Parts: sequence; C-alpha cells; structure tokens
Amino acid sequence: MFPSKDYSTMTLDELVSEEKKMKSQKIMTVLFIGFFVGIAIWTATHKSPFLTMILLVVSLLIGSSYSKNLKNIQAEISRRETIQQD
Repeated sequence: MFPSKDYSTMTLDELVSEEKKMKSQKIMTVLFIGFFVGIAIWTATHKSPFLTMILLVVSLLIGSSYSKNLKNIQAEISRRETIQQD
C-alpha cells in the first residue's frame, strides 16, 4: 500500500512534503485498518477463523508499513538537519 522510496536521494524539501503527505493519509489508513478489523470481528463471530486471521494479518501489515515509512522519513529529515547544523 505504501511503496518504499529511497529517501536518501530526495532533497530536504521533498522529504518534508512527503512527511506531510504521509501524515495527511493517516486518517485514511486508520479507517482502512478499522474496516479490516471490523470485518475480521464479524467473520470471527460467524465461524470463519481462516478469513479472520488473514484480515488481521493484512491490517497488521498495513499499519506496520505506514509506521515504518513515516519513521524512515522522519529519521532522514533529522539526519539531514543535524548535518546542516554542523
């Protein structure tokens, strides 16, 4: 869902705009995860454990991917800012 980019080749301005874009997508990501978790709960009550597990794993992967990409952007921004201060 969130393609991994090479943040080391981007300029600081591009990184800041990418971070803002990721933060603006946060609500949509949370709604998407909530939708999958809701369907997983429904399938769990209707005796479909295999589909429940798949939906929960997909939700976990989406959240993990979003979090990892945002942390990578923020780490690159802070690294560049410390380099510029020196």
